[in-house]
Amino acid sequence: MNIRLFKPSLGKEELEEISDSFDKSWVGLGPKVRKFELEWSKFIGCKASLAVNSATAALHLALAAFRFPEGKKVLVPAITFASTAFAPIYNKLIPVFVDVEPDTISISMDDLEKKYNKDCVAVIPVHFGGHPALIDEIIQFAKIKNLKVIEDCAHSAGSLYKGKSLGNWSDFGCFSFEEKKLMTTGDGGMLCSDNIELIEEIKPARWVGIDKDTWKRADGYTDIESKDAMHWYYEINILGYKYNMNDLCASIGLSQLKKLKKFNLRRSSAIVKYLEGIKDIEGISPLLPYQSERYNYWLFGIRCGNRDNLIVFLKSKGISTGVHYVPLPLMPFFKKFSKNDTPVALNIWKKFITLPLHSDLTGKEIDYIINNLKEYKKC
Repeated sequence: MNIRLFKPSLGKEELEEISDSFDKSWVGLGPKVRKFELEWSKFIGCKASLAVNSATAALHLALAAFRFPEGKKVLVPAITFASTAFAPIYNKLIPVFVDVEPDTISISMDDLEKKYNKDCVAVIPVHFGGHPALIDEIIQFAKIKNLKVIEDCAHSAGSLYKGKSLGNWSDFGCFSFEEKKLMTTGDGGMLCSDNIELIEEIKPARWVGIDKDTWKRADGYTDIESKDAMHWYYEINILGYKYNMNDLCASIGLSQLKKLKKFNLRRSSAIVKYLEGIKDIEGISPLLPYQSERYNYWLFGIRCGNRDNLIVFLKSKGISTGVHYVPLPLMPFFKKFSKNDTPVALNIWKKFITLPLHSDLTGKEIDYIINNLKEYKKC
């Protein structure tokens, strides 16, 4: 066998949507992007969404919306993808690495309180692997300390936490539609908020600072008495970036969103099978406290003391694996922001192994992986 770690699930529905965009000869920032934004807002239950080319861009713009003074600090978990910590740096702010909870790998409330000082202006909790951070406690802490909260939902789409959608608890929720995620647009992301004003203020920033979307300039400006009849006219009042989503990506997204519930159910079934299969394997335990009946997970992982040997063994059997993630304080670029004061993160990651999980993963493939985990423990 040759089992992929992640895999997008794509079909004729996506091709039909793309074909429709081809037929209309509109493949850039267009009406399908707007339609996707509206559908996503309805799905999450937020008042406004802004489609961009990545969750990285979403995180950047979310922090930029508050125009924090240069040099202020943003609290981020020590174990996350680099984009979470790059967002403050893009905005000339300083990332402060907070240790993680040993079981959920989400930001530690105890260490959050220790790392906070008067220079901190925001916190970016990550719903690691799809397992919710203690977002209600984080929001309560943030209100007391006057911090803005930006949820990194790159691993999460469609989960409710205490009856409310992840991504809709905070000032901004930032989602990823990169090819490996719960649903995909090829590459892409979404910025969500109940603060319509803030979304409208930063909207030009995703389109090089231009105050009118191209498709709006091309359609509907027919009243000669109105300034808007000058469809070619726009103004640039803020620093902008080329962060927009395009209609081809939005076409895929519109189809994928309709399938997301089915994708998540398939992943949940796979996790149940994994958990049953590994429960009696000595020396191997689940990466997270999986509750697949409640939450949607992007990755399935295990913890094993002989991680590197096991990775090589599984590779020899055609089973792809990963490690999510090496703690950011260990990365050369981020060392200048670290004081080596995240002991839990620096210890637990050494046992992490990510196993294959995607909505097309078959029961036969999971059985093969589990059998090889058992075989390894006999070696």
